[in-house]
Amino acid sequence: MERSDSLPNLALTPPHDSNIPLTVLVSTRAVIFDNDDNLVVSPATLTLSPQTGTIISILPSILPPSSFPPNTNYVDHSPLLLLPGLVDAHVHLNEPGRTEWEGFETGTKAAASGGVTTVIDMPLNAIPPTTTVAGLNEKIKAAQGQCWVDVGFYGGIIPGNADELLPLVNAGVRGFKGFLIESGVDEFPAVSSSDVSLAMTTLANSPTTLMFHAEMIPPISASVGDDVQVSEPPLAPSGPLTSYSTFLSSRPPSFETYAIEEVLSLAHLAPKLQLHIVHLSAVEAIPLLRKARQKGVKITAETCFHYLALASEDIAEGDTRHKCCPPIRSSLNRDGLWAELSNPDSVLQTIVSDHSPCTPELKLLPEALGHACGAPVVHKEMKGVNGELITKEEALEKERGDFFASWGGISSVGLGLPILWTEATIRSSSISSISILDVVRLCAINTSKQVGLSHKKGALRPGMDADVCVFDDQATFILGREQMLFRNKVSPYQGREMRGVVKETWVRGSKVFERGAENGGFVSKGGAAGKLILEKRKL
Repeated sequence: MERSDSLPNLALTPPHDSNIPLTVLVSTRAVIFDNDDNLVVSPATLTLSPQTGTIISILPSILPPSSFPPNTNYVDHSPLLLLPGLVDAHVHLNEPGRTEWEGFETGTKAAASGGVTTVIDMPLNAIPPTTTVAGLNEKIKAAQGQCWVDVGFYGGIIPGNADELLPLVNAGVRGFKGFLIESGVDEFPAVSSSDVSLAMTTLANSPTTLMFHAEMIPPISASVGDDVQVSEPPLAPSGPLTSYSTFLSSRPPSFETYAIEEVLSLAHLAPKLQLHIVHLSAVEAIPLLRKARQKGVKITAETCFHYLALASEDIAEGDTRHKCCPPIRSSLNRDGLWAELSNPDSVLQTIVSDHSPCTPELKLLPEALGHACGAPVVHKEMKGVNGELITKEEALEKERGDFFASWGGISSVGLGLPILWTEATIRSSSISSISILDVVRLCAINTSKQVGLSHKKGALRPGMDADVCVFDDQATFILGREQMLFRNKVSPYQGREMRGVVKETWVRGSKVFERGAENGGFVSKGGAAGKLILEKRKL
């Protein structure tokens, strides 16, 4: 990471005399920057100000309690890791409009329980979407008083909203997302190349990021008509609709490479604009992005926890908890993503959750899986994806475990750190493994940079927000429903053994979550004290 003159120095002398109560967190292991601005694991003393919400000082050693005023809240977390709070730059909170899927309160509580201190909400699947300033204002109104971590917002690009883009920049959105294939929700249609061109020229000189769901149906395809979330099966399916291999074969890597080539063909229209590919799945896309970056195109990509932890050949018949788009691909593809992450010149700059939940009914789970996930037995009409009412008879006619008819999305907000650390530990002897320093870089430093918040989020530095994750990297647990704090307890990780437990989460100098404490661990004296990030982006 390049050093910015605006970033504070590592060590500032902690106050020895203060009338204002301080919080001091120490540990034999903390991920901080040394005096040469290298990210290291070091003993550290972090002095936080609950009043300003910022880090006062960081020293690369452990000072005793006697070094501080008697009213100091001093906590020694040794040998646990002190990490910067994670920044999940891809989360669907769905409120207002689809709060039965997720909401600000449940989604941000889940985030806090996993050491995530900042989430950036996607412009869909709320109603209205964040494609206008009015839509953004509706989200802001809905979020008030509900957020347990800090929340920022993306805007969306859809056909016909080009005049809203600059006003949304001024209103504080952290970037924009568009779909190159139908999103599956009526209020967020796909954009054409002319829409993308207009968005690029409109935002060409703005401090923002233009992001793409990069799937397009190639001219020659067996999957004509596929949408991202819920679709008709291909004209000639390769097998049963309840078989994951049938679904996977309907969305080959060419969907991703074709879409990325389309984006790259237009990049010359806005050479200063940062472009970004969300949730990259197919390794075949990596050479395209590397070549473009070598030519000077400003483009990055993210991948997701599920592409790094799951593999297509392990997905059981009808287990639609694994459905997402782009799809989870083979273990060989997964290995390729890990290899790219370990590349010093990786095009994969960030790892995010892409938490995209729905109600259990919309997953069309087979009966046994549905019962384990708490899916109710259909005994009355239910609400469809786009608000349509589905009768009991219509619902019962739908085939359980149909990977095409079920909603696509993986629920995992707040679980990313143990998911990633579990897989990294399994791969610890491999050259493609990553260290805790890489986790911080990919899930905090770089994600904050992606959304223009690297001046205050994503790193432990004096002067920055005092967002801290206390992480036990040795503890293990079996993921059950009780650890899933998002609204609907439907996740492909249920029943898996995980390594790594978040013990505490601090947001701007205040402890909001402590595992095992009363009230489900949510100990913030001020309740849901997360802030909405609405400052105009500068970086």
